[in-house]
Amino acid sequence: MSHDATIAARPDPAARPAAQGTGPRTAPAVLRPLGLFTLLLGAALPMIDFFVVNVAFPSIESDLDASPAALEMVVASYAVAYASLLVLGGRLGDAFGRRRLFLWGVAAFGVTSLACGFAPGVWWLIGARLAQGAASAMMFPQVLATIHATSEGRVRTRAIGLFGSVGGISIVTGQVLGGVLVAADLAGTGWRAIFLINVPVVLVALALGARTVPDSRSDAPARGDIAGTVLLACGLAALLLPLTEGRAADWPWWSVALMVAAVLLAYAFFAVERREERAGRSPLLPPSLLREPGVRRGLLAGAPIFLGFSSFMFESALLLQQGLRFGALAAGLTLVPMGLAQFAGSILASRLTERIGAGRVLALSALAQGAGLGALLLALFAQWPDVPPFALAPGLALCGAGQGLQLPTYFRIVLSGVPAARAGAGSGLAATAQQSGLALGVATLGSLFLALIPHLGVREALGVVLAVQGCGLLALLVMGIRMPRTVG
Repeated sequence: MSHDATIAARPDPAARPAAQGTGPRTAPAVLRPLGLFTLLLGAALPMIDFFVVNVAFPSIESDLDASPAALEMVVASYAVAYASLLVLGGRLGDAFGRRRLFLWGVAAFGVTSLACGFAPGVWWLIGARLAQGAASAMMFPQVLATIHATSEGRVRTRAIGLFGSVGGISIVTGQVLGGVLVAADLAGTGWRAIFLINVPVVLVALALGARTVPDSRSDAPARGDIAGTVLLACGLAALLLPLTEGRAADWPWWSVALMVAAVLLAYAFFAVERREERAGRSPLLPPSLLREPGVRRGLLAGAPIFLGFSSFMFESALLLQQGLRFGALAAGLTLVPMGLAQFAGSILASRLTERIGAGRVLALSALAQGAGLGALLLALFAQWPDVPPFALAPGLALCGAGQGLQLPTYFRIVLSGVPAARAGAGSGLAATAQQSGLALGVATLGSLFLALIPHLGVREALGVVLAVQGCGLLALLVMGIRMPRTVG
């Protein structure tokens, strides 16, 4: 039995129904298949919307007269709000009921999607994406926390595996769906349809969620960590803003000052969290979670996974449309092999973990993804600039298979060391690290790609960035091989 299953077999003192009176405590709510479907539908929305804008960049740039740096901000503003508030969203769900926060987040996601869809200018769109990221942070951590608190053993393992599958396919689906919607130009909406399409999905999720999602919460007192929330948000913003905008502005003094401030804010954040936990209060991110071996190993492995993946999706959208001159629909459809392989890899991840261990699965994923990157570069350098979509399919499929193995394995490793009573904080930490890595990937490797294009060209710039990503995959391979067999 895995360590995760061992934890799952213990009674969960933290999960309890939302409506609890003064009578005897009732049995914890149990997650049913339709409830799981609703949670996974909610989880898909923010993951799709992180990447859905990529293939719409040319249309947004033309329609709103947006600069390349502003397009990066459209992605990064969403990511900053999402990453900054995820832990807070998890803690609020622990305190006030995870179903309630899930439904509030879904509703807010629908409203902010409308704001994005009707944006009159690029800065309006950036602000609306910021608000949409905050709504996602309210909704997303309730998914993993509810799974963790209302299921046990193999049921929980399968649910986390499905969560990873949805995560993998949603990311690529975002770009495929974006291409289809932009090309279809429904009722003349163009790129705006990628946001407006969320509204009917939100209505379905709200109707199902109110009836099928079980509620749970922690017995810990509801205390807010305002100082921790502000410091985390300011620290991430101080790091991501100069990385995103500094290159375009030729690295002015404020960009350097903000990066220095980010280091100081990070130190202040952990000092505040340590003080809160020692005083017996409720810190946003309990430092004791980082002492769990599974949490540390998972977070370390997540760095090359998410930094590389988000930058690759950003760069591939620009490569296909600006380098190879594919239309939005052709660019989206070119990624279908990647999406299918990613879904298959996610489905297989849990089974492989049971057989060979989580570390070996990560090592296998690094080999597959590295081979995929190599195959893509061979196709691009051999047939440039007339590269047909089918020539890219083998490399994209290998990349997708590797990425599909990574996401559920990452969450399984991190959550294996988190008690159910701290499910919200643990899932919030795991998702915060994920979204921070995704944002940093676009801000760093994405910015490097844009900076190299004027000097080297699209193909050569991509080659340099993929070589950097390959170094990260090599580190992941070594980490996976050295990871204990019993982890996850």
